[in-house]
Amino acid sequence: MADVGQVFKRTDLPNPLGEASVYALSNGGKRVRPLLVLATFLALGGDERDFQQVRRAMLAIEMIHSYSLVHDDLPCMDDDELRRGKPTCHVLYGEAVAMLVGDVLQSLAFEVLGDDVWGDVDDVVFAKLTKILAINARRMVAGQQADLNGEQRWLGKDELERIHQDKTGALIQASVLMGAVCARACDETLAKLQTYAQLIGLAYQVQDDVLDVVADTKTLGKPSGSDEKLQKSTYVALLGVEQARAYADDLFDKAKQQVAQFGDDNLLLQLVAWLQKRGY
Repeated sequence: MADVGQVFKRTDLPNPLGEASVYALSNGGKRVRPLLVLATFLALGGDERDFQQVRRAMLAIEMIHSYSLVHDDLPCMDDDELRRGKPTCHVLYGEAVAMLVGDVLQSLAFEVLGDDVWGDVDDVVFAKLTKILAINARRMVAGQQADLNGEQRWLGKDELERIHQDKTGALIQASVLMGAVCARACDETLAKLQTYAQLIGLAYQVQDDVLDVVADTKTLGKPSGSDEKLQKSTYVALLGVEQARAYADDLFDKAKQQVAQFGDDNLLLQLVAWLQKRGY
């Protein structure tokens, strides 16, 4: 991301931690979460004077997401050697450094939200963004534990959805809500956007389960078939590939209904259309 170098210049991280942290945050990816922050802000007609806070929110959410991927790839978790088509952080730098990378990216996310490097910080907005990010980062971690607890046993649809509303959905919900807060959205709008985010968060996970089965490692940028290797319950195992695809499409379509009021070509609708067609 464009602001990564600027942020890390202001830290005093010794190498290899500093180098590994930049690697973990800069090694590609779809950037769905920061895009959701921006798309929400623009769809709501946010004031350009608040755009610097949007930049902070975009970087903070991607730092939390990147930290979660570094930890998720560790041998004690999913034990993956590829992420975004490149060696995972622990493969390049070792497990101890990778653990510290996750720790430092998590703390830096909150530091970035209040950093005045891009201008004045609105204290009220900062407090709301911090609360949203903290709550949903904790939900993400809880979802990861629930996912680990669910390995090697059969989960029903309701339990599977509860896990993924946290593990995958929490940061997606945080992204949308942070963009809305930057745009000074009212409570009614926030409620609609919360529903939108919950729907696409779940759809995104269903889609991931399908891609883990039908796409190859080169396309995914990470090992395919990893869910089966870990004996995880998935939507594909529960519903089959075609029904899982149909379920994801239904969730995406319902998400579109929640944001149709913002115009036929608003960016939140465009993002759903893009996500529905993604192949990785």
